[in-house]
Amino acid sequence: MVTYAEEDYLQLSGIQHFAFCRRQWALMVIETVWAENVRTVEGYLMHEHAHDPFFTEKRGDMLVTREMPVFSRSMGVSGKCDVVEFLRDGGGVTLFGREGLWLPRPVEYKRGAPKAATDADRLQLCAQAMCIEEMLLCPRIDVAHLYYGETKRREHVPLTDELRETVRGMYQEMHKHYERRYTPRVKSGKSCKACSLKDVCLPDLPSGKASVHEYLDRQLEDPTR
Repeated sequence: MVTYAEEDYLQLSGIQHFAFCRRQWALMVIETVWAENVRTVEGYLMHEHAHDPFFTEKRGDMLVTREMPVFSRSMGVSGKCDVVEFLRDGGGVTLFGREGLWLPRPVEYKRGAPKAATDADRLQLCAQAMCIEEMLLCPRIDVAHLYYGETKRREHVPLTDELRETVRGMYQEMHKHYERRYTPRVKSGKSCKACSLKDVCLPDLPSGKASVHEYLDRQLEDPTR
């Protein structure tokens, strides 16, 4: 099995952007281009409520921890889970300083509503579960949860074999793009309107080796182009 060195890890959460648009992910990660819009700001505010790395709450037979660091050597990623719920279960794993056995279940918080047209959120959640399984050597996590701020409801997400294979395949593709420093070209579509990078994306950038940064630099040097 291929394993990655820690210095080669990619951000776990990048799979959500990669699934939404490979070019968006490459602009953010490879070309370090970023822009705020109302959706990204609202997302930050929601995650602030979920994140408190020094807080663990016990609710009967459940432990709730926030902003738990996770990683995977086999996928070459690292990141943090918004919330992980540990349920007391005889088939679970031991936790330092806690009696009994516990089964983990990640919960990811999102600002909007469930997205029927894309698996981007579910892929990110599945990746978190796969990291936890690898780290804790725990039994397979069959179900995890997405909480949406717009509906204020949880979506139960079955972590199927198909979803797991998609996660592995996408991270492999992301590593290849990152190693080559390759920014894919895409065709503009309806989803572009909701993208925070729509004004700097330049999806119709002429083919070749030029990056978005190089293209913008040339336009600034010669405004008549």
